[in-house]
Amino acid sequence: MKFIADLHIHSKYSRATAKNLDLENLYIEARKKGITVIGTGDSTHPGWFAELREKLVEAEEGLFRLRPEIEQRLDAQVPMSCPGTVRFLLESEISSIYKKNGKTRKNHNLFFFPNLDSAERFNMKLDAIGNIRSDGRPILGIDAKNLFEILLETDPQAFLIPAHIWTPWFSLLGAKSGFDSLEECFEDLTGELFAVETGLSSDPPMNWRISFLDRLTLVSNSDAHSPSKLGREANCFETELSYPAIRDALKTGDPSRFLGTLEFFPEEGKYHHDGHRKCRVSLSPEESAKRGGICPVCEKPMTLGVSYRVLELADREQGRLPAVYHPFQSIIPLEEVLAEILGCGPKTKRVSTLLAKIVEKIGPEFSILKDVSVADIKEAGIPLLAEAIERIRNNSLHIQPGYDGEFGKIKIFTEEEKRFFRIKSTYL
Repeated sequence: MKFIADLHIHSKYSRATAKNLDLENLYIEARKKGITVIGTGDSTHPGWFAELREKLVEAEEGLFRLRPEIEQRLDAQVPMSCPGTVRFLLESEISSIYKKNGKTRKNHNLFFFPNLDSAERFNMKLDAIGNIRSDGRPILGIDAKNLFEILLETDPQAFLIPAHIWTPWFSLLGAKSGFDSLEECFEDLTGELFAVETGLSSDPPMNWRISFLDRLTLVSNSDAHSPSKLGREANCFETELSYPAIRDALKTGDPSRFLGTLEFFPEEGKYHHDGHRKCRVSLSPEESAKRGGICPVCEKPMTLGVSYRVLELADREQGRLPAVYHPFQSIIPLEEVLAEILGCGPKTKRVSTLLAKIVEKIGPEFSILKDVSVADIKEAGIPLLAEAIERIRNNSLHIQPGYDGEFGKIKIFTEEEKRFFRIKSTYL
Protein backbone atom coordinates (compact mmCIF):
# COMPACT_ATOMS: atom_id res chain seq x y z
CA MET A 1 0.00 0.00 0.00
CA LYS A 2 1.02 3.61 -0.52
CA PHE A 3 1.40 5.70 2.61
CA ILE A 4 3.09 8.76 4.08
CA ALA A 5 5.40 8.49 7.11
CA ASP A 6 6.84 11.15 9.42
CA LEU A 7 9.55 9.37 11.40
CA HIS A 8 11.06 12.15 13.55
CA ILE A 9 8.90 13.94 16.09
CA HIS A 10 8.98 14.81 19.79
CA SER A 11 6.69 14.58 22.80
CA LYS A 12 5.56 16.88 25.60
CA TYR A 13 8.60 15.64 27.56
CA SER A 14 11.09 17.42 25.30
CA ARG A 15 12.17 20.99 25.95
CA ALA A 16 10.43 23.75 23.98
CA THR A 17 7.54 21.51 22.89
CA ALA A 18 3.78 21.99 23.14
CA LYS A 19 2.01 20.70 26.25
CA ASN A 20 -0.54 18.94 24.05
CA LEU A 21 2.10 16.95 22.17
CA ASP A 22 0.75 13.57 23.23
CA LEU A 23 -0.32 10.38 21.49
CA GLU A 24 -3.95 11.41 21.30
CA ASN A 25 -3.31 14.74 19.56
CA LEU A 26 -0.74 13.15 17.25
CA TYR A 27 -3.36 10.60 16.22
CA ILE A 28 -5.95 13.29 15.46
CA GLU A 29 -3.46 15.44 13.55
CA ALA A 30 -2.11 12.49 11.55
CA ARG A 31 -5.63 11.60 10.43
CA LYS A 32 -6.35 15.19 9.39
CA LYS A 33 -3.09 15.42 7.46
CA GLY A 34 -3.26 11.99 5.83
CA ILE A 35 -0.16 10.55 7.53
CA THR A 36 -0.22 6.80 8.18
CA VAL A 37 3.01 6.12 10.13
CA ILE A 38 4.54 8.46 12.71
CA GLY A 39 7.53 8.06 14.97
CA THR A 40 6.73 8.02 18.65
CA GLY A 41 9.53 10.46 19.47
CA ASP A 42 11.33 10.48 22.81
CA SER A 43 11.10 6.73 23.48
CA THR A 44 14.17 6.99 25.74
CA HIS A 45 12.30 9.15 28.28
CA PRO A 46 10.92 7.03 31.17
CA GLY A 47 7.69 9.03 31.52
CA TRP A 48 6.92 8.94 27.81
CA PHE A 49 7.94 5.29 27.50
CA ALA A 50 5.47 4.44 30.29
CA GLU A 51 2.73 6.13 28.24
CA LEU A 52 3.75 4.15 25.16
CA ARG A 53 3.49 0.91 27.16
CA GLU A 54 0.11 1.94 28.55
CA LYS A 55 -1.63 3.32 25.46
CA LEU A 56 -0.19 1.40 22.50
CA VAL A 57 -0.79 -2.14 21.32
CA GLU A 58 1.03 -3.91 18.50
CA ALA A 59 -0.85 -3.92 15.21
CA GLU A 60 1.31 -5.06 12.29
CA GLU A 61 4.82 -6.37 13.02
CA GLY A 62 6.80 -3.62 14.74
CA LEU A 63 4.05 -1.01 14.35
CA PHE A 64 1.65 0.09 17.06
CA ARG A 65 -1.80 1.58 17.31
CA LEU A 66 -3.65 3.28 20.11
CA ARG A 67 -5.81 0.98 22.19
CA PRO A 68 -9.21 0.55 20.47
CA GLU A 69 -11.11 2.32 23.24
CA ILE A 70 -8.84 5.38 22.90
CA GLU A 71 -9.11 5.39 19.10
CA GLN A 72 -12.89 5.14 19.32
CA ARG A 73 -13.04 8.19 21.61
CA LEU A 74 -10.75 10.22 19.33
CA ASP A 75 -12.51 9.28 16.09
CA ALA A 76 -15.37 11.59 17.03
CA GLN A 77 -12.91 14.52 16.72
CA VAL A 78 -11.79 13.59 13.18
CA PRO A 79 -13.81 14.63 10.09
CA MET A 80 -15.47 11.85 8.12
CA SER A 81 -13.42 13.04 5.12
CA CYS A 82 -10.24 11.72 6.83
CA PRO A 83 -10.76 7.97 7.27
CA GLY A 84 -7.11 6.89 7.35
CA THR A 85 -5.17 4.46 9.53
CA VAL A 86 -2.54 5.70 12.04
CA ARG A 87 0.40 3.61 13.22
CA PHE A 88 3.28 4.47 15.56
CA LEU A 89 6.90 3.36 15.09
CA LEU A 90 9.24 3.43 18.11
CA GLU A 91 11.73 6.28 17.71
CA SER A 92 13.86 8.68 19.71
CA GLU A 93 16.44 11.40 19.10
CA ILE A 94 19.63 11.64 21.17
CA SER A 95 22.00 14.59 21.39
CA SER A 96 25.67 13.63 21.68
CA ILE A 97 28.29 16.13 22.88
CA TYR A 98 31.82 14.75 23.01
CA LYS A 99 35.44 15.29 21.99
CA LYS A 100 36.81 13.54 18.91
CA ASN A 101 39.96 14.20 16.88
CA GLY A 102 40.76 17.26 18.95
CA LYS A 103 37.40 18.97 18.42
CA THR A 104 34.14 19.20 20.38
CA ARG A 105 31.44 17.38 18.44
CA LYS A 106 27.71 17.96 18.78
CA ASN A 107 25.38 15.80 16.77
CA HIS A 108 21.84 14.46 16.86
CA ASN A 109 20.87 10.96 15.79
CA LEU A 110 17.57 9.12 15.44
CA PHE A 111 17.14 5.63 16.90
CA PHE A 112 14.46 3.18 15.75
CA PHE A 113 13.31 -0.02 17.46
CA PRO A 114 11.34 -3.07 16.26
CA ASN A 115 9.57 -3.66 19.58
CA LEU A 116 9.03 -2.25 23.07
CA ASP A 117 11.35 -4.77 24.73
CA SER A 118 14.39 -3.78 22.66
CA ALA A 119 13.63 -0.09 23.22
CA GLU A 120 13.43 -0.74 26.95
CA ARG A 121 16.74 -2.63 26.98
CA PHE A 122 18.38 0.25 25.14
CA ASN A 123 16.95 2.72 27.67
CA MET A 124 18.35 0.71 30.57
CA LYS A 125 21.83 0.83 29.02
CA LEU A 126 21.58 4.59 28.51
CA ASP A 127 20.30 5.11 32.05
CA ALA A 128 23.56 3.63 33.32
CA ILE A 129 25.55 6.07 31.15
CA GLY A 130 23.84 9.43 31.65
CA ASN A 131 20.67 11.39 32.42
CA ILE A 132 17.74 10.29 30.25
CA ARG A 133 15.07 11.71 32.57
CA SER A 134 15.39 15.49 32.32
CA ASP A 135 14.63 15.82 28.60
CA GLY A 136 12.76 13.82 25.97
CA ARG A 137 15.80 14.30 23.76
CA PRO A 138 18.59 13.39 26.21
CA ILE A 139 22.03 14.95 26.04
CA LEU A 140 24.76 12.36 26.52
CA GLY A 141 28.53 12.77 26.58
CA ILE A 142 29.17 9.70 24.49
CA ASP A 143 30.62 9.26 21.01
CA ALA A 144 27.90 8.76 18.37
CA LYS A 145 29.79 5.73 17.07
CA ASN A 146 29.66 4.12 20.53
CA LEU A 147 25.94 4.85 20.80
CA PHE A 148 25.42 3.16 17.44
CA GLU A 149 27.39 0.17 18.72
CA ILE A 150 25.16 -0.07 21.82
CA LEU A 151 22.07 0.11 19.60
CA LEU A 152 23.16 -2.74 17.33
CA GLU A 153 24.21 -4.87 20.31
CA THR A 154 20.76 -4.31 21.82
CA ASP A 155 18.92 -5.40 18.68
CA PRO A 156 20.43 -5.93 15.20
CA GLN A 157 17.08 -4.96 13.65
CA ALA A 158 17.21 -1.53 15.29
CA PHE A 159 18.70 1.21 13.14
CA LEU A 160 20.15 4.71 13.33
CA ILE A 161 19.60 7.68 11.03
CA PRO A 162 21.75 10.82 11.51
CA ALA A 163 19.35 13.72 12.03
CA HIS A 164 19.19 16.98 10.02
CA ILE A 165 22.74 16.38 8.84
CA TRP A 166 23.53 19.91 7.62
CA THR A 167 22.38 22.07 10.53
CA PRO A 168 25.39 24.21 11.65
CA TRP A 169 24.96 23.10 15.25
CA PHE A 170 24.19 19.53 16.38
CA SER A 171 24.56 17.56 13.18
CA LEU A 172 26.76 15.04 11.41
CA LEU A 173 28.07 17.38 8.70
CA GLY A 174 27.36 20.76 10.33
CA ALA A 175 29.83 23.61 9.89
CA LYS A 176 30.20 24.30 13.62
CA SER A 177 30.75 20.91 15.19
CA GLY A 178 30.32 18.21 12.57
CA PHE A 179 32.57 16.02 10.46
CA ASP A 180 33.72 16.14 6.86
CA SER A 181 32.80 12.52 6.15
CA LEU A 182 30.67 9.67 7.47
CA GLU A 183 33.75 7.59 8.31
CA GLU A 184 35.23 10.31 10.51
CA CYS A 185 32.19 10.03 12.76
CA PHE A 186 31.13 6.37 12.62
CA GLU A 187 34.43 4.68 11.71
CA ASP A 188 34.03 0.94 11.12
CA LEU A 189 30.24 1.15 11.62
CA THR A 190 29.76 3.47 8.65
CA GLY A 191 28.66 0.53 6.51
CA GLU A 192 25.75 -0.08 8.90
CA LEU A 193 24.23 3.30 7.98
CA PHE A 194 21.67 3.21 5.18
CA ALA A 195 19.81 6.53 5.48
CA VAL A 196 20.36 10.15 6.50
CA GLU A 197 17.87 12.90 7.29
CA THR A 198 18.45 15.98 5.14
CA GLY A 199 16.75 18.51 7.47
CA LEU A 200 14.54 21.50 6.81
CA SER A 201 17.31 23.70 5.37
CA SER A 202 18.33 21.36 2.55
CA ASP A 203 16.55 19.42 -0.16
CA PRO A 204 17.58 16.39 -2.28
CA PRO A 205 19.29 18.37 -5.09
CA MET A 206 21.62 19.96 -2.55
CA ASN A 207 22.52 16.52 -1.16
CA TRP A 208 22.98 15.04 -4.65
CA ARG A 209 26.09 17.22 -4.97
CA ILE A 210 27.86 15.06 -2.33
CA SER A 211 28.90 11.74 -3.87
CA PHE A 212 29.60 9.98 -0.55
CA LEU A 213 25.87 10.27 0.22
CA ASP A 214 24.90 8.41 -2.97
CA ARG A 215 24.53 5.00 -1.34
CA LEU A 216 22.25 6.36 1.42
CA THR A 217 18.50 6.92 1.28
CA LEU A 218 17.68 10.60 1.84
CA VAL A 219 14.75 10.94 4.24
CA SER A 220 12.81 13.98 5.41
CA ASN A 221 10.79 14.37 8.60
CA SER A 222 9.08 17.15 10.52
CA ASP A 223 11.04 17.15 13.82
CA ALA A 224 7.66 18.33 15.13
CA HIS A 225 7.57 20.20 18.45
CA SER A 226 3.78 20.58 18.30
CA PRO A 227 0.97 18.53 16.70
CA SER A 228 0.33 21.16 14.00
CA LYS A 229 3.95 20.84 12.75
CA LEU A 230 3.49 17.14 12.02
CA GLY A 231 4.24 16.39 8.37
CA ARG A 232 5.94 19.65 7.43
CA GLU A 233 8.37 17.16 5.85
CA ALA A 234 7.62 13.47 5.30
CA ASN A 235 8.39 10.30 3.32
CA CYS A 236 6.36 8.36 0.77
CA PHE A 237 6.35 4.54 0.77
CA GLU A 238 4.69 1.75 -1.15
CA THR A 239 5.18 -1.36 0.98
CA GLU A 240 3.21 -3.54 3.29
CA LEU A 241 2.54 -1.86 6.61
CA SER A 242 5.22 -3.19 8.97
CA TYR A 243 8.52 -2.23 10.61
CA PRO A 244 10.57 -4.76 8.59
CA ALA A 245 9.08 -3.51 5.31
CA ILE A 246 9.79 0.14 6.13
CA ARG A 247 13.32 -0.68 7.31
CA ASP A 248 14.05 -2.72 4.18
CA ALA A 249 12.70 -0.02 1.85
CA LEU A 250 15.04 2.49 3.51
CA LYS A 251 17.98 0.09 3.53
CA THR A 252 17.72 -0.90 -0.13
CA GLY A 253 16.53 2.48 -1.39
CA ASP A 254 14.36 0.53 -3.84
CA PRO A 255 12.56 3.28 -5.81
CA SER A 256 9.49 1.08 -6.19
CA ARG A 257 9.08 0.95 -2.39
CA PHE A 258 10.64 4.18 -1.12
CA LEU A 259 8.91 6.68 -3.39
CA GLY A 260 10.64 9.86 -2.26
CA THR A 261 10.06 12.80 0.06
CA LEU A 262 7.79 15.74 0.75
CA GLU A 263 9.99 18.74 1.43
CA PHE A 264 10.01 22.08 3.16
CA PHE A 265 11.25 24.70 0.70
CA PRO A 266 14.88 24.66 1.96
CA GLU A 267 15.13 28.45 1.79
CA GLU A 268 12.50 28.57 4.54
CA GLY A 269 14.83 26.68 6.89
CA LYS A 270 16.46 28.87 9.51
CA TYR A 271 20.02 27.99 8.49
CA HIS A 272 19.84 28.09 4.70
CA HIS A 273 21.95 31.19 4.01
CA ASP A 274 24.92 32.62 5.93
CA GLY A 275 24.35 35.56 8.18
CA HIS A 276 24.17 37.46 11.42
CA ARG A 277 20.71 37.82 12.92
CA LYS A 278 21.72 40.64 15.30
CA CYS A 279 22.98 42.70 12.38
CA ARG A 280 20.14 41.59 10.06
CA VAL A 281 22.71 40.43 7.51
CA SER A 282 21.89 37.52 5.17
CA LEU A 283 24.31 36.49 2.43
CA SER A 284 24.53 33.73 -0.15
CA PRO A 285 27.53 31.35 0.17
CA GLU A 286 29.22 33.07 -2.75
CA GLU A 287 28.80 36.52 -1.17
CA SER A 288 30.00 35.44 2.27
CA ALA A 289 32.99 33.61 0.74
CA LYS A 290 34.11 36.91 -0.80
CA ARG A 291 34.01 38.43 2.70
CA GLY A 292 35.78 35.50 4.33
CA GLY A 293 32.68 34.67 6.38
CA ILE A 294 32.93 38.02 8.22
CA CYS A 295 29.84 40.13 8.90
CA PRO A 296 30.02 43.43 6.98
CA VAL A 297 28.28 45.27 9.86
CA CYS A 298 30.02 44.13 13.07
CA GLU A 299 33.05 42.48 11.43
CA LYS A 300 32.62 39.30 13.47
CA PRO A 301 32.31 35.75 12.06
CA MET A 302 28.85 34.96 10.70
CA THR A 303 26.93 31.71 11.16
CA LEU A 304 27.66 29.78 7.98
CA GLY A 305 24.52 28.11 6.74
CA VAL A 306 23.64 24.86 5.05
CA SER A 307 24.21 26.16 1.52
CA TYR A 308 27.78 27.18 2.40
CA ARG A 309 28.53 23.85 4.03
CA VAL A 310 27.14 21.88 1.08
CA LEU A 311 29.30 23.97 -1.24
CA GLU A 312 32.36 23.16 0.92
CA LEU A 313 31.87 19.39 0.62
CA ALA A 314 30.38 19.24 -2.87
CA ASP A 315 32.26 17.20 -5.47
CA ARG A 316 29.51 17.26 -8.09
CA GLU A 317 28.16 20.21 -10.07
CA GLN A 318 24.71 21.52 -9.30
CA GLY A 319 22.11 19.82 -11.50
CA ARG A 320 24.03 16.56 -11.99
CA LEU A 321 22.17 13.50 -10.73
CA PRO A 322 23.52 10.43 -8.92
CA ALA A 323 22.96 7.05 -10.51
CA VAL A 324 20.08 6.28 -8.09
CA TYR A 325 17.86 8.98 -6.67
CA HIS A 326 14.30 9.48 -5.45
CA PRO A 327 11.82 12.15 -6.50
CA PHE A 328 10.63 14.86 -4.16
CA GLN A 329 7.88 17.47 -3.96
CA SER A 330 8.20 20.77 -2.11
CA ILE A 331 5.18 21.80 -0.04
CA ILE A 332 3.94 24.58 2.22
CA PRO A 333 1.76 23.58 5.21
CA LEU A 334 -1.86 24.42 4.57
CA GLU A 335 -2.14 26.62 7.67
CA GLU A 336 0.65 28.82 6.28
CA VAL A 337 -1.11 29.00 2.91
CA LEU A 338 -4.34 30.09 4.57
CA ALA A 339 -2.52 32.58 6.81
CA GLU A 340 -1.17 34.32 3.73
CA ILE A 341 -4.54 34.31 1.98
CA LEU A 342 -6.27 35.74 5.05
CA GLY A 343 -3.45 38.13 5.94
CA CYS A 344 -3.08 36.96 9.54
CA GLY A 345 -0.91 34.64 11.65
CA PRO A 346 -0.97 30.86 11.07
CA LYS A 347 -1.99 30.21 14.69
CA THR A 348 -5.03 32.52 14.66
CA LYS A 349 -8.58 31.29 15.09
CA ARG A 350 -9.50 32.51 11.60
CA VAL A 351 -6.92 30.15 10.09
CA SER A 352 -7.81 27.14 12.28
CA THR A 353 -11.53 27.60 11.56
CA LEU A 354 -11.01 27.81 7.80
CA LEU A 355 -8.53 24.92 7.82
CA ALA A 356 -11.06 22.70 9.61
CA LYS A 357 -13.73 23.68 7.08
CA ILE A 358 -11.50 22.88 4.10
CA VAL A 359 -10.35 19.50 5.45
CA GLU A 360 -13.93 18.54 6.25
CA LYS A 361 -15.06 19.54 2.76
CA ILE A 362 -12.17 18.24 0.61
CA GLY A 363 -10.17 15.70 2.64
CA PRO A 364 -6.78 15.32 4.38
CA GLU A 365 -4.20 18.09 4.05
CA PHE A 366 -1.70 16.06 1.99
CA SER A 367 -4.41 15.13 -0.50
CA ILE A 368 -5.13 18.83 -0.97
CA LEU A 369 -1.46 19.75 -1.32
CA LYS A 370 -0.53 16.84 -3.63
CA ASP A 371 -3.39 15.12 -5.34
CA VAL A 372 -6.74 16.90 -5.49
CA SER A 373 -7.26 18.65 -8.83
CA VAL A 374 -7.16 22.43 -8.94
CA ALA A 375 -10.68 22.37 -10.39
CA ASP A 376 -11.98 20.43 -7.37
CA ILE A 377 -10.20 22.81 -4.98
CA LYS A 378 -11.92 25.74 -6.74
CA GLU A 379 -15.24 24.05 -6.06
CA ALA A 380 -14.60 24.47 -2.32
CA GLY A 381 -15.19 28.20 -2.82
CA ILE A 382 -12.17 29.50 -0.88
CA PRO A 383 -10.83 32.60 -2.70
CA LEU A 384 -7.21 32.25 -3.88
CA LEU A 385 -6.77 28.70 -2.50
CA ALA A 386 -6.76 26.92 -5.87
CA GLU A 387 -4.36 29.49 -7.32
CA ALA A 388 -2.09 29.13 -4.26
CA ILE A 389 -1.97 25.32 -4.52
CA GLU A 390 -1.21 25.52 -8.24
CA ARG A 391 1.66 27.94 -7.59
CA ILE A 392 3.13 25.71 -4.88
CA ARG A 393 2.98 22.69 -7.19
CA ASN A 394 4.76 24.72 -9.89
CA ASN A 395 7.31 26.24 -7.46
CA SER A 396 6.19 29.71 -8.57
CA LEU A 397 6.90 31.58 -5.33
CA HIS A 398 8.62 34.60 -3.82
CA ILE A 399 11.38 33.42 -1.47
CA GLN A 400 13.55 35.16 1.12
CA PRO A 401 16.05 32.61 2.56
CA GLY A 402 16.43 31.97 6.30
CA TYR A 403 19.73 32.58 8.11
CA ASP A 404 21.39 32.38 11.56
CA GLY A 405 18.34 30.88 13.32
CA GLU A 406 15.82 33.08 11.49
CA PHE A 407 13.25 31.18 9.41
CA GLY A 408 13.02 32.19 5.77
CA LYS A 409 9.90 33.78 4.30
CA ILE A 410 7.99 32.15 1.48
CA LYS A 411 5.34 34.25 -0.21
CA ILE A 412 2.88 32.82 -2.69
CA PHE A 413 1.43 36.19 -3.74
CA THR A 414 2.52 39.79 -3.75
CA GLU A 415 -0.05 42.20 -2.34
CA GLU A 416 -0.79 43.40 -5.87
CA GLU A 417 -1.42 39.84 -7.02
CA LYS A 418 -3.79 39.17 -4.12
CA ARG A 419 -5.79 42.26 -5.03
CA PHE A 420 -5.84 41.25 -8.70
CA PHE A 421 -7.09 37.71 -8.06
CA ARG A 422 -9.73 38.88 -5.59
CA ILE A 423 -11.05 41.40 -8.11
CA LYS A 424 -10.89 38.82 -10.90
CA SER A 425 -12.82 36.23 -8.83
CA THR A 426 -15.50 38.85 -8.06
CA TYR A 427 -16.33 39.21 -11.76
CA LEU A 428 -16.16 35.55 -12.76
